[in-house]
Amino acid sequence: MIAAKGYAVHSQTDTLAPWDFERRDVGPHDVLIEILYSGICHSDIHQVRSEWGPAIYPMVPGHEIVGRVIEVGTHVKKVKAGDLAGIGCMVDSCKECASCTGGQEQFCDNDKTVFTYNSLELDGKTPTYGGYSNKIVCREEFVLSVSEKLPLEGVAPLLCAGITTYSPLRHWKVGKGHKVGVLGLGGLGHMAVKFAASFGAEVTMLSTSPSKEADARKLGAHNFCFTKDEAQVKKYGKYFDFIIDTVSAPHNYDMYLGMLKTDGVHICVGIPPEPIKFNGFSILGRNRTITGSMIGGIPETQEMLDYCAEHGIVSEVEVVPIDYVNEAYERVIKSDVKYRFVIDMATLK
Repeated sequence: MIAAKGYAVHSQTDTLAPWDFERRDVGPHDVLIEILYSGICHSDIHQVRSEWGPAIYPMVPGHEIVGRVIEVGTHVKKVKAGDLAGIGCMVDSCKECASCTGGQEQFCDNDKTVFTYNSLELDGKTPTYGGYSNKIVCREEFVLSVSEKLPLEGVAPLLCAGITTYSPLRHWKVGKGHKVGVLGLGGLGHMAVKFAASFGAEVTMLSTSPSKEADARKLGAHNFCFTKDEAQVKKYGKYFDFIIDTVSAPHNYDMYLGMLKTDGVHICVGIPPEPIKFNGFSILGRNRTITGSMIGGIPETQEMLDYCAEHGIVSEVEVVPIDYVNEAYERVIKSDVKYRFVIDMATLK
């Protein structure tokens, strides 16, 4: 076994604190990575606090991981020692079903997707531990290549916030000539703005905070709609081809569906704490669609990382030491970050 250090919680009411644990030895198909940066995702907070169902404790969170390969198994061909590498939300799956072989490992038909933390390995008994640690062992198939061109701290959140917004925009072939509304300017929303603008779409930020207009335009938005102003909302009635909805708080779906053109699509990537409700006529009236999207498969995540390297796209981040993580969680809850916290793992002593 490999000795590892990290930050963990031991119950849903615990705060993150140093914890020594063990990783498995490097097998023939495994890659050992020294973790350099680990992003803080809001889903880390939900899982640490067992808000998405019973959690597995002790828990080491973190699924936005960038580091350097320090050892590879005898059969590994994808990366070599010294390469930069990333790990996102998954570390294994059955690798055999139609979803897995089709590059949609997050939807494994055999329900064997192994998530980076708060999950069990394929043996059904060994817990996975995430990126708030100094090293990680992962199956070769789930290791991603990272370019040397970009600042690594800005790359880390691409492994979740990036792919979560890139994937649906690519799925719906968003590009030049489309009008896209981005609902919410946070970790996900700021990446949706960057990608939609880069793909050639006209981008409008939809926000309840007028103070966010300057940042939205700086990130690439062409327009801004203050959604508490009825006149502005009316101006954008039946306007958008797509709305990408990153908001995890309750909000008025009927109002936003009314901002879609005929055949418009409302894409949910935020997860509200209560069931989504809307009037059936909001979609029937103009043949609108409301849909969802969850991260992306490994091939598409690699495609996204390569696209970002080619076009100079990274997340806007605030780098923090690991002993600041509990304060960072409280600030995430208050939306007090622009736009993603990233832990510098060199601060883990």
